[in-house]
Amino acid sequence: MAKKVEKTSREKASTTKKVSKKTKSEDKSKKELDKLNLTLGEEKDKYLRLFAEFENYKKRTTKERIELFKTASQDVLLSMIPVLDDFNRANHQLDNNGESNDFDGFKLIFNKFDDALKSNGLIATETLKGDQFDGEIHEAITQISTSSDSEKGKIIDIIEVGYQLGDKIIRYPKVVVGK
Repeated sequence: MAKKVEKTSREKASTTKKVSKKTKSEDKSKKELDKLNLTLGEEKDKYLRLFAEFENYKKRTTKERIELFKTASQDVLLSMIPVLDDFNRANHQLDNNGESNDFDGFKLIFNKFDDALKSNGLIATETLKGDQFDGEIHEAITQISTSSDSEKGKIIDIIEVGYQLGDKIIRYPKVVVGK
């Protein structure tokens, strides 16, 4: 019987060793799993940040491309504005002289040219005599003394019409301001 007791205690010892080896390996596996989960979480975070950054890049480049298309013709339109000014002066002169029958072709060309510029986004800046002067949208070329206080700081005359392409001012209206 003594041998049986010894065997049993030996079996218990080996079983305890197996259990302790099993718990050690389970602890090791748990630590490795925790490490892997942590690494996976970090990689997920990196992926989400990279994806968000790429989406922002796509939005920004799309916005820049749209803006480029809007203003791509700006240089051409800027070079055409002096021609439009000349047309406006000539048209105004014809209206003052009253001889419009001989110059109907001229007026037709002026209207087509004006329409073509408008269809490409060129808009005359609305400035009226008597409006309050605003340094952000007007260019004062001179100031003249006024007889009444109500005309101080107001636009007395418009020398050149201003133009804008979409929301961007490409030529400021040149005005005379009362002081």
